Amino acid sequence: MAFQDITGTRLGQVEMTTDYIAMYTSPPNTRTYIKDITITNTTGSSIGIYVSLVPNEGVVGASNAIFYNSQLPAYTTVQWTGAQILNQGDTVQVKASAVGCTVNITGGEAI
Repeated sequence: MAFQDITGTRLGQVEMTTDYIAMYTSPPNTRTYIKDITITNTTGSSIGIYVSLVPNEGVVGASNAIFYNSQLPAYTTVQWTGAQILNQGDTVQVKASAVGCTVNITGGEAI
């Protein structure tokens, strides 16, 4: 099945914490297409945001980051769009320098 034929869906939604959270894991025998990541800062202060696409059994860090301590100004939203593929067991991990940000990820899964 081609990724163009897959119906998009929300893959995850969480409130970011100051520790990494594995907010999505690509299921067994599945490849996942990440289409969109939207992060909103709901506070009156700038917050550093981190988003990493971590290979199965890999370690989260700068080497697999999409956002790495990117400063998100007060009451703003940032949206990443593109095309990233996760293999079985790969994760999307997120954190922030302070509480107050939410993240939504959309895409699709193919078996």
